[in-house]
Amino acid sequence: MFAVEVYAAVRRFVFIEGNSRREAARVFGLSRETVLKMCRFSLPPGYTRTKPVAKPKLGPLLPVIDAILDEDLTAPVKQRHTAKRIFERLRDEHGFAGGYTVVKDYVRLCRARGRETFVPLSHPPGHAQVDFGEAIGVIGGVRQKIHFFCMDLPQSDAPFVKAYPRETTEAFLDGHVSAFKFFGGVPCSILYDNLKIAVAKICGDGKRERTRAFTELVSHYLFQDRFGRPGKGNDKGKVEGLVKHARTHFMVPIPHAASFDELNCRLEGRCRARQGERAGRHATTIGERLTADLAALRALPAVPLEPCEKRSGRVSSTALVRYRTNDYSVPTAYGFQEVVVKGFVDKVVILSGGKEIARHPRCYGEGAFIADPLHYLALIELKPGALDQAAALQDWALPEVFQHLRHLLEARMGNKGKREFIQVLRLMEAMPQEILASAVTEAIHIGAISFDAVKLIALARIERRPARLDLTAYPHLPRMDVKTTSAADYAVLAA
Repeated sequence: MFAVEVYAAVRRFVFIEGNSRREAARVFGLSRETVLKMCRFSLPPGYTRTKPVAKPKLGPLLPVIDAILDEDLTAPVKQRHTAKRIFERLRDEHGFAGGYTVVKDYVRLCRARGRETFVPLSHPPGHAQVDFGEAIGVIGGVRQKIHFFCMDLPQSDAPFVKAYPRETTEAFLDGHVSAFKFFGGVPCSILYDNLKIAVAKICGDGKRERTRAFTELVSHYLFQDRFGRPGKGNDKGKVEGLVKHARTHFMVPIPHAASFDELNCRLEGRCRARQGERAGRHATTIGERLTADLAALRALPAVPLEPCEKRSGRVSSTALVRYRTNDYSVPTAYGFQEVVVKGFVDKVVILSGGKEIARHPRCYGEGAFIADPLHYLALIELKPGALDQAAALQDWALPEVFQHLRHLLEARMGNKGKREFIQVLRLMEAMPQEILASAVTEAIHIGAISFDAVKLIALARIERRPARLDLTAYPHLPRMDVKTTSAADYAVLAA
């Protein structure tokens, strides 16, 4: 191939100096065809193949290679064919005698044709994308999988990340409520993939049937919901990038925290610190570009949405209500009634007729029994024989002074003493355990061993007044006989 300088000299000789191509061929010692090509092209055009190269050895096996590559589309990513493995199969199964290079080149071309290309997108201010990610963390000393909610504002790349024990409806709702509070407004629209928490069904015409919880969220905050194509996570590439960034930057090394509240406090700090950084090729920081997003956000409603999953339920004969495979207790007076269960991220609230009747810490195990001992005391008072075998009372960590009181009551009054002890426990339905324990201690100290005495002392402590006990109601207590002192009594002292 001739150098560019030769091209320039020949073209100047012909076009500027006005010489013929025949003369140029003679002067420069070139063929007429070469001079003609130099006159047609200002630069060496390179080698051009006039006919496609035939692959006499590979040609009959091209359908075989195409079939292998098609099968790989449904195979696990780590178990797909490499070009070398395809070459080995062609050699061993089809007697291919050609070289590896021709197979490798064809496989590379086929895979390049199958790769998806993308259209660059612009992101106006005030819009968001949402997704969940997974990571490993140590919470309360327990190594476990954590699920973190991510909201990204694509125009500024401003992130919000919050971790949860599970990817549930209530976590999805709580993540939105927390993100809106963090940014101080509601995005105009939010882009999702087709997660089951939000989409109950994808109809044939491409429309989505929303879940009830997601519909309530949209109705409360009035943002536009948008969905990507099924199986196409790259439609919301910004939040996909945030999930990866949060996992590799916020979750490395593996986070250790006493609780999810502590972990989320750290994550919020990391999100705020991220606003001082630059993302991509932008010259300004995320925080500087966030100003445009915040100006476009809609105002928050006066009252935030209650981030919980609502389910109807029925109280069993043992005063239990089932929620997500676990049983939660209610007062026995509500047996067999219809109730509404509100499942929050950290608690379960049970209502009857719009009134809250029970509240428990949320359990993420399976088949667990979560009971409040106070819910069963009214029934145990009618059935005192069940006191020692009631499942709800087995792990009740009461101060030792209560057990001492029980021994004294039963030693003095037998079965009636057991019933009075249950009545003492029922006082915790109306007052804190600390006050009652203090009242029991004082009652034992002064020898007033009864339910009435404990109740009077406890009420006096609540009302911050001295207790006035009328001992005429306790004939079993020893009485003091105080006589009038006479002058003769002092003669003993003088002796």
